Amino acid sequence: MKKLYFAGSGGMLGDAFYKYAHDKYILKCSDKDPNDKWLSKLDFRNYDNYFKDVNNFKPDILFHIGAYTDLEFCEKNKEDTFLTNTISVEYAVKIANNLSIPLVFISTAGIFDGHKDFYDDWDMPNPMGYYAKSKYAAEKYIINYSNNYLICRAGWMMGGGPKKDKKFINKIMKKINEGERSINVVEDKLGTPTYTHDFVKNIFKILDSNNFGLFNLVCEGKTSRYEVAKEIINILNLENKIKINKVNSEFFSKEYFAPRPRCENLINLRLNILSLNIMRDWKICLKEYLQNEF
Repeated sequence: MKKLYFAGSGGMLGDAFYKYAHDKYILKCSDKDPNDKWLSKLDFRNYDNYFKDVNNFKPDILFHIGAYTDLEFCEKNKEDTFLTNTISVEYAVKIANNLSIPLVFISTAGIFDGHKDFYDDWDMPNPMGYYAKSKYAAEKYIINYSNNYLICRAGWMMGGGPKKDKKFINKIMKKINEGERSINVVEDKLGTPTYTHDFVKNIFKILDSNNFGLFNLVCEGKTSRYEVAKEIINILNLENKIKINKVNSEFFSKEYFAPRPRCENLINLRLNILSLNIMRDWKICLKEYLQNEF
């Protein structure tokens, strides 16, 4: 069995990786906050500790999946953001090169400026805030210095359930469970949801095909924050009990002050060209997510 090391795997994506891979591979999963029994403690921002832990395990692949993803936190903590989201990735590149193993890195649709309606794998990023800039800087370092890498760009991530989902879906579910009957949601932010379980399966399909490089990797279909919220209400059969109100981004400008692109729609062009795309429609995935994890 292959040995896989997952660094920064305490979040929603790490949870999906563990559930998929724990009975198929020999795993070591670490995080600075080990919030599950299958996690060991490691802060990958310390190079010596990171190298020692990976080197002692001697994996066949290094997955670097942890990052700060709260855009407002990143805007207020520039140095910590670049240390966590960029410098630690430089460490991962050095470690993977030293061990002559591939590096798998998770990037984001947020690195684009939103001026286009769709972005494929070869469109030029133009990041806006510190979160996006830190992730794009990590991408560029990997491309320039890694001997063997797989970069996968995710969209609006969904997965992990109430325990690990800190993103949009769980925020809406919390409002519903707290009894709110009128929920305001922005209609001027466009993007592509990405179900963690489909995302993980497709990454392993790419690895099994021995393809590397850069891939967009999102669910099929385009949408908006408003449409996602409406679909949640439809799936839960709450149309007659809860109203979703359209607002623009200015409505939440004090709470969500970090710059965000108007559009984060990705196209899985390289996946399609290589006949590797197994990503399902976002509505199918959203329904499965709500039924299985909430």
